[in-house]
Amino acid sequence: MSKRGQSAPRAAHFSESVFRDNLGAEVRWDSREFAQALSDEKLPRRTKLQARSYKTSGAFPVIDQGQNEVAGWTDDHTLVIDSGLPYVVFGDHTRNFKYVNCPFVLGADGTQLLKPSNEFCASFFYFACLQLDLPSRGYNRHFTFLKEKSLPLPPKPEQEKIAAILWKLQRAIATQDQLIAATRDLKQSAMQRLFTHGLRGEALKDTEIGPMPKSWRIERCEDVTREITVGVVVRPASHYVESGVPAFRSMNVKEDFIDDRNLVYFGQEANDTILSKSKLAARDILIVRTGYPGTSSVVPEHYEGANCIDLVVVRPDLDLALPEYLSRFFNSHLGRSQTTASSYGLAQQHLNVGAVKRTLIGLPGLDEQREIATALASVDRKLTHHQRKRAALNDLFQTLLHKLMTAEIRVADLDIDTSEVTDQFVDPNELVGQDAGPAWVRRSTDRKKPSTRRRNR
Repeated sequence: MSKRGQSAPRAAHFSESVFRDNLGAEVRWDSREFAQALSDEKLPRRTKLQARSYKTSGAFPVIDQGQNEVAGWTDDHTLVIDSGLPYVVFGDHTRNFKYVNCPFVLGADGTQLLKPSNEFCASFFYFACLQLDLPSRGYNRHFTFLKEKSLPLPPKPEQEKIAAILWKLQRAIATQDQLIAATRDLKQSAMQRLFTHGLRGEALKDTEIGPMPKSWRIERCEDVTREITVGVVVRPASHYVESGVPAFRSMNVKEDFIDDRNLVYFGQEANDTILSKSKLAARDILIVRTGYPGTSSVVPEHYEGANCIDLVVVRPDLDLALPEYLSRFFNSHLGRSQTTASSYGLAQQHLNVGAVKRTLIGLPGLDEQREIATALASVDRKLTHHQRKRAALNDLFQTLLHKLMTAEIRVADLDIDTSEVTDQFVDPNELVGQDAGPAWVRRSTDRKKPSTRRRNR
């Protein structure tokens, strides 16, 4: 029996791909049908680990089809795949590809183990897989569609150079991911410290919501605001127009910033009349009701006069509470614990206006509020910097992935160091407790086509 249970070897059907480089010159590469791009070696057979058996630490990483590079850990050496490395793991449901070159355990449900033939540099094979257009079929399996694809087969030295370029970009993206995670941890620690101890070095007192500086007051949110209302909830879509007044939804409100992608719009006349109750002013606070209840952000000045849909709108009394402080308090552990406890609903958590009104706020004087908000805003700027840098690197990666795999950009004659791109063994024991990044397991994050060929996911 040959690989994948076939009774006889399949005839190889080799073909050629013709591309044009950026100067218009014709480039001819061989190509392989996906099935012919796979090795005929017998793949190791190991029992796949069920998700309920994943541990938070252990000797061996568990690789499954999910979004996380490492789904969990295990100490069960009988499940370990440690020969024939490296491999590419394909998520049959998720369409994720992960490159693994250290001993690992496969997670159960929907993982396919792939090993390229000797014609392919393994890391090039992985990147070539990332460039494939696999339309989503929901939670159905996608391996059947994958087998219908073909992969480019440039000469081996050019494969190695292409992989080296993309590998270094992936490593740069992974570095930004680590910095983003570290900055988020820093922000959480800063909020914990600032909303517990303040900035004045005061002695603490016990309150209904935990220890706080002695001079701070505990106030209900409704007692430090002029108004708490809710955005449009009755048939908001009936007021949508192609362009007009921006209307924020839950998806637009992130922790301490407004994400203005995927905005919808109301007509100006409706916004000024029947929808005017929820018309926004600069420095109003928007709080998510459904999905991630309690998530809060302040309306920027350039969105003065905008509107919102099914969000809680809080208008602080500026003599008592600064919006920038109050919003960050809602996003802190003290605010989140209260809004989470007040949310209801089994399928999806929901927060009502009454719960926001009853939320207890730890309130220092205005000067200290301003200083706390300023300190946290500096962390937010650092986070935004890394997120933008990460997005720019990812856009560059996606563009180069497409252009390198279609020979629009040629690297055959360039002097490129390929020494850092290895298909050799990596000891996972060196990585325990660290963010492994792309050095040993890489996945297909943010997969999209460049420019007009963007994938419909």
